[in-house]
Amino acid sequence: MLAANVSRRGSFASTNADSPVADGSPLVCGITHFALFIRLFASFNQVQMSTLASPTPPETLVFPPEQSRDPPALTDIQREILELKETRNAVILAHNYQVEAIQQVADFVGDSLGLSYKAAETNADCIVFCGVHFMAETAKIVNPEKPVYLPDLDAGCSLSDPCPAGKLAAYKAENPDLYVVAYINCSAEVKALSDVICTSGNAVKIVEKVPTDRRILFVPDQNLGQWVSQQTGRNMQLWPGSCYAHVLFTQQAIERVRLEYPEAPVVAHPECVQSVRDMADEVCSTEKMIHFCSNNPAEAFIIVTETGMIHRLQREIPEKTFIAGPTDFCACNECRFMKRNTISKLRDTLRDQKPEIIMEEELRVQAEAPIQRMLEWSH
Repeated sequence: MLAANVSRRGSFASTNADSPVADGSPLVCGITHFALFIRLFASFNQVQMSTLASPTPPETLVFPPEQSRDPPALTDIQREILELKETRNAVILAHNYQVEAIQQVADFVGDSLGLSYKAAETNADCIVFCGVHFMAETAKIVNPEKPVYLPDLDAGCSLSDPCPAGKLAAYKAENPDLYVVAYINCSAEVKALSDVICTSGNAVKIVEKVPTDRRILFVPDQNLGQWVSQQTGRNMQLWPGSCYAHVLFTQQAIERVRLEYPEAPVVAHPECVQSVRDMADEVCSTEKMIHFCSNNPAEAFIIVTETGMIHRLQREIPEKTFIAGPTDFCACNECRFMKRNTISKLRDTLRDQKPEIIMEEELRVQAEAPIQRMLEWSH
């Protein structure tokens, strides 16, 4: 079930049976209705796609070892991008889920927060972030003196968008004792309302640092929050949000590919639903996927996250085989928001120096404070 942690009583999902939210709260009803809409929308899409697809499961998508393959020659537009990058003295950041052509011309490929700090270490005059909107905002928070550009301002996020700052502020006002732990995948406004930020890689450590006498509200991802609660033993209220791409992975789809490749460990992102996480040999962030696959003696791995991650895995571990985690109706799983960034949009952004992320300094400072707390707690 896509929103398994959302109570049918219309309250915040919680790992504690006692919910402080009264039935019928406009905030909670709105969030719950949105979560139900997402669930129904995803289910409808799956039914439609299953109807249109062939009755047989999709053929497994396998990426064999890359050791013998020469790097592909750059295209004309890629060469143009590299020339513009030098002219603008820009640094290009590409999230792990970007298309291969963008990853090939990026200065750094990685996760959102790590990339933002990589940019801060350079002497670049400007930053182009190929990712989604909240990632470019994070780069601006960390790099206030540099202009930050996003190739497509409409590259939103199904995880970030269902947690609007206004509703979070209203809920906090009704429950002032809550300690808000926010996953980095949220807007600058939500970060500013949070007590501490976490990433999928350090969420367990961060939650363990929260004083035990404080009640925790974890936003915006209920699946990551549920996993962290299980790892730490901390009861947390969970905002009913989820990544639409990760919840499309199902137990039966992963079981099917595992039967084909029984010796391949299943490596899943914690944004997946519990039934998929329970099947995995390793549940970890995208950065930790690199280390796990590199250090594990297995020759092949089933990667249960957005398929763009496999491009980086192939570059950094070319001697191994990677198998894309399938959904019930597709051999791979791509985020339509990430894919709004294209190689031509990247070229246009460097050429025109727009669209730019604009942020009020007061908001930036407020959003930076919980990030700094996270960094302090991470050491």
